[in-house]
Amino acid sequence: MSDDMKNTNFDDIESFEEEADKYDASQIQVLEGLEAVRKRPGMYIGSTSAQGLHHLVWEIIDNGIDEALAGFASEINVEIEADNSVTVRDDGRGIPVDIQKKTGRPALETVYTILHAGGKFGGGGYKVSGGLHGVGASVVNALSTTLSVTVFKDGKKYYIDFEHGRVHQEMTILGDIDKNEHGTLVHFVPDPDIFTETIVFDDKILKTRIRELAFLNKGLKLTFTDKRKETAETDEYHYEGGIKSYVEFLNKNKDSLFPEPIYVEGSHQGINVEVALQYTTDYHTELMTFANNIHTYEGGTHEAGFKAALTRVVNDYAKKSGVLKDNDDNLSGEDIREGLTAVVSIKHPDPQFEGQTKTKLGNTDARLATDRTFSDTFMKFLMENPTVARQIVEKGQLAARVRAAAKRAREVTRKKSGLEISNLPGKLADNSSKDPEISELFIVEGDSAGGSAKQGRSRLTQAILPIRGKILNVEKASMDKILANEEIRTLFTALGTGFGSDFDVSKVRYHKLIIMTDADVDGAHIRTLLLTLFYRYMRPMIEAGYVYIAKPPLYQVRQGKMIRYIDSDEELESFLGTLQPSPKPVIQRYKGLGEMDAEQLWDTTMNPDNRRLDRVDPLDAIEADNVFTMLMGDQVEPRREFIEENAKYVQNIDM
Repeated sequence: MSDDMKNTNFDDIESFEEEADKYDASQIQVLEGLEAVRKRPGMYIGSTSAQGLHHLVWEIIDNGIDEALAGFASEINVEIEADNSVTVRDDGRGIPVDIQKKTGRPALETVYTILHAGGKFGGGGYKVSGGLHGVGASVVNALSTTLSVTVFKDGKKYYIDFEHGRVHQEMTILGDIDKNEHGTLVHFVPDPDIFTETIVFDDKILKTRIRELAFLNKGLKLTFTDKRKETAETDEYHYEGGIKSYVEFLNKNKDSLFPEPIYVEGSHQGINVEVALQYTTDYHTELMTFANNIHTYEGGTHEAGFKAALTRVVNDYAKKSGVLKDNDDNLSGEDIREGLTAVVSIKHPDPQFEGQTKTKLGNTDARLATDRTFSDTFMKFLMENPTVARQIVEKGQLAARVRAAAKRAREVTRKKSGLEISNLPGKLADNSSKDPEISELFIVEGDSAGGSAKQGRSRLTQAILPIRGKILNVEKASMDKILANEEIRTLFTALGTGFGSDFDVSKVRYHKLIIMTDADVDGAHIRTLLLTLFYRYMRPMIEAGYVYIAKPPLYQVRQGKMIRYIDSDEELESFLGTLQPSPKPVIQRYKGLGEMDAEQLWDTTMNPDNRRLDRVDPLDAIEADNVFTMLMGDQVEPRREFIEENAKYVQNIDM
């Protein structure tokens, strides 16, 4: 019997059972105003983690973006104050301040205190909008300790503030202003009782999204200022080229087939469509889709329309121009998209998103609008630019030949039975459990470290796969060459996921894939090569949270019976300064994992009770893509600049 049961009053249990049987109107709880939001915040912002915290900022920015989409705002300023509160100001029309007939209260108050109150429900305020369908402002208010709104409108300055979603100071006029001044200023303090994980905003996350919004809304100026820093600098994001500039940004460290991205804009049945694309010499595809400024990570109908149009137009041109003969097979969509960087952005008057996270667009008319708008203009571009058109077709033909070779090589990686893995001599030492949720695969650098890991592991849950040396740099290799690499084939066979178009994350045999390399430069290089492989060809593993990096120590310090493991030169120097001079401490530097015996490797790096693992987080996929391209791609200059800016110079420590 549990301790909770031991302390239970059974009279209370009987009373509870009686109440449960008596299910009537007295048990129906009515949450008034914004109480429902505070009771179940995850329903409105996804979670109360750091992701949900930053969602508050997006909701307020979205209101300014809607003003810009309607043609009334040209600038939005975002500031993180010294106390970690947030201020957002736009130069739009200003939230209405007159009396709202249904509530009998000022519209400004109504917008911030009543769910589903706003100008986005067919009242003519907005043709298109993003945000949470009108609940954004009130949700932010409900989840803030304090929130205030200042409206600049019709020569007056209006002010209202709230505490925990309730009106604290009713709307008042602070005074007269210049009649040409207009807009809305919102200041809020996130409620620590709601966001218990953290209430500290990440400037990198904010900058990335603000930059993205600037790309998606050409001509709109957004600024970001972090006043928490000693020297508060303002970053400005303003792109007249819009998503065309976005593609240039994504390809800045890549070699492009033609100098400028192709840009298409048009509308069909009230749906505005923008597409920008450019081909590179890479083997990877970077396709980003947006609907009403919302990043649709899972794609949807607009993405399907773009893919269908691209495949059809390229094949039609190839046949018309004679590059493909009449009896030749058409190029597949996958072939045609190899090396493509594209951004598709639509503005829909009534977007329908699948799932609460709004990551997939479901409107059927968006497919037709995107297909028709893009295909007509793109075919015209190909006809007028035959040199570029031929480059695109020839790249697709090369991809088709490589794909055929890769298909043959991929058969080698397919796991026919459980016995196949156990027959990998000197490679995989599998765990005994077949439950993926508790199974871990350690990818270990070198046979020596692999031997220690095999001896020290928990055989029930931990599998060991040693790799020899540095695997192939997949950033510079085609798929057939990748699959010809023995180490990569062994890894995918062990995982059981398949590869390329056959990859299926649901079939993975381990829910923890742990990279365990030496704590030195070579170890870092091998780790980067592996991460490049995972990011380019196993991204669903990263997105599912299955990929980790082990953090083995660099030093062991012993003084008498005391043993301490140290991670860096800086930490070692600091720790040595705290020790008594006698007896003299003994310092061991681990040049590699192979220098640890099985017990040391278990204690420091593999024991779930005290090991340290960093989960690989794909939150900023664009930045990750740029880093992998820069570090592992063909262009030398960006890599040299990165090394020069980030290199740490070695200092000798007297041991």
